[in-house]
Amino acid sequence: MTTQDGLNTLLRELRACRVCRDAPLRGPPLPHEPRPVVQASATARLCVAGQAPGTRVHASGRPFTDPSGVRLRQWLGLDEARFYDASRVAIVPMGHCFPGLDAKGSDLPPRAECAPLWRDRVFAALPAVELVLAIGQYAQAWHLGPARGGTLSQTVAQWRTILDRPLTPRIIPLPHPSWRNNGWLRKHPWFEQELLPVLRREVARLVA
Repeated sequence: MTTQDGLNTLLRELRACRVCRDAPLRGPPLPHEPRPVVQASATARLCVAGQAPGTRVHASGRPFTDPSGVRLRQWLGLDEARFYDASRVAIVPMGHCFPGLDAKGSDLPPRAECAPLWRDRVFAALPAVELVLAIGQYAQAWHLGPARGGTLSQTVAQWRTILDRPLTPRIIPLPHPSWRNNGWLRKHPWFEQELLPVLRREVARLVA
């Protein structure tokens, strides 16, 4: 069995997962039919590690088919064709299913069942990944561990130190590309002035 065959088998198993509905780790079960979303290939050199699908992604079954995806692709300097080319870009969220909405209409956190069950297995099947984009606090906590800088702002501010660590894969921490973070971007102009040019060069090198 090739590496890609093994990954394909794993992805079929992941997409059939119903643990959050049928055997929740804590709290109530997922109140709707799960629809795990993931994009991966054994040849992908870049991995986008996000949080969890929102309502639009749950409906489409394709990651980042929403305004956040538009902004993320702008950050990366990628068009849709290259972003959705699984042979180049893996997209592996912390939670693969839409977790639902809270009382205020905001997305709930990624389900607690998902990452412990799938994350290590999926990354073990992605041997070519050289760079992980850790988007949001949940991905940063998982991928950075003790190296995480406290708050999301503190972590992203340490992006040069994190990127320069002699580890494989390398990691760049990012805020979520949601339009709700416009205020954060205005308060931290160094993100667009300093981080994004480096991010785009790294992405171009891996995805070109």
